[in-house]
Amino acid sequence: MVRISEFQMKDVVNISDGRKLGNIGDIEINLQTGKIETIIIGYSGKLLGFFGKEEEIIIPWNQIAKIGTDVILVRYNEQQYTQQQLSEPKG
Repeated sequence: MVRISEFQMKDVVNISDGRKLGNIGDIEINLQTGKIETIIIGYSGKLLGFFGKEEEIIIPWNQIAKIGTDVILVRYNEQQYTQQQLSEPKG
């Protein structure tokens, strides 16, 4: 078993380009199934918190390739998994 605090300390790395995305800031759990649906990575594109906008990176659980002792490897497509795009109505 893994505690959430241990899970949050691991670096999240995109396997497509080797880029570190950050660390897990939160998770979404489906209360009906008890399963983790997504991991949320707090990401700041700001320089020292001043420039740019802040977004969260939302990664569905099924896009996690491997959870290691120090890193979590994910399949991440920047256009697909930002909070802004997930919250926009479809249609």
